[in-house]
Amino acid sequence: MTDTASAETLKTAMAEAASEVDEALDALLPKEEGDERKLFAAMRYATMGGGKKMRAFLVLEGAKQFGVGRESALCVAAAVEMLHAYSLVHDDLPAMDDDDLRRGKPTVHKAWDEATAILVGDALQTQAFATLAAPETHQDPAVRADLCLALALASGARGMVGGQMLDMMAESATAPLEEAAIVRLQQLKTGRLIEFSAEAGAILGKAPAHSRQCLLYYGREIGAAFQIADDLLDLTATPEETGKATGKDAGAGKATLLGLLGPERARAQAERLVEQAKGHLESFDERADMLRALADHVIRRRN
Repeated sequence: MTDTASAETLKTAMAEAASEVDEALDALLPKEEGDERKLFAAMRYATMGGGKKMRAFLVLEGAKQFGVGRESALCVAAAVEMLHAYSLVHDDLPAMDDDDLRRGKPTVHKAWDEATAILVGDALQTQAFATLAAPETHQDPAVRADLCLALALASGARGMVGGQMLDMMAESATAPLEEAAIVRLQQLKTGRLIEFSAEAGAILGKAPAHSRQCLLYYGREIGAAFQIADDLLDLTATPEETGKATGKDAGAGKATLLGLLGPERARAQAERLVEQAKGHLESFDERADMLRALADHVIRRRN
């Protein structure tokens, strides 16, 4: 176990990675031209030039543990950001969370219209899988197939989309969800994509099963901590800090561990999850210091 990288070092590394991922997205997404330029412009608006790109950073840092080429890792990081952006665009629609602000700017259905937002989400999802399946992502077709399968499982009916359904059902439930049900909801809706992001570098690097499992478990723990921190931010942060509306969860009847446990117990649980996450990195050397620092950052961030 090595000393965790400083918060400032992590901030710099994440900013540099976000810039690299934006460059990759710029190359991979359709240019704003032709008859479909409205769709292409909205796709780029939804993915580029904003957001923490934490999931992409996880891909890049995971890949670094196994000596994966940067261009290959950036393709996967960009695919994850496309998938994540699609989920946010659809999440923000009036039929879902009905949000007008995302990353400090109007949501896609506000900047354009609802129909365009639906199509943007559809196009970004398929573009993510097209990117993973492309030979440029990895020379081994078995690795590309493994990436596609893992992302499909993480984001589909038994992953992110299923979690969104559970979240919507919880808003109209006659009784509050119990802790186990909330944990499962959040693991599906938020955690599974973070798990994939942490594990993807090991898939790219054809890592041993144990190493791959360690990164997956690390992603699972920080995904759970991330959601608790997000719920705390919704309660305590301003829209200027987060770049989106705050204080909406309680009014909408959202099922959260914060609502069930209260702020202090929820924060303590997030801190335990972070320590458990770092424990899964014990077999990794100093190359994993950014992953250790990211685990701490997840619960200390203000946006």
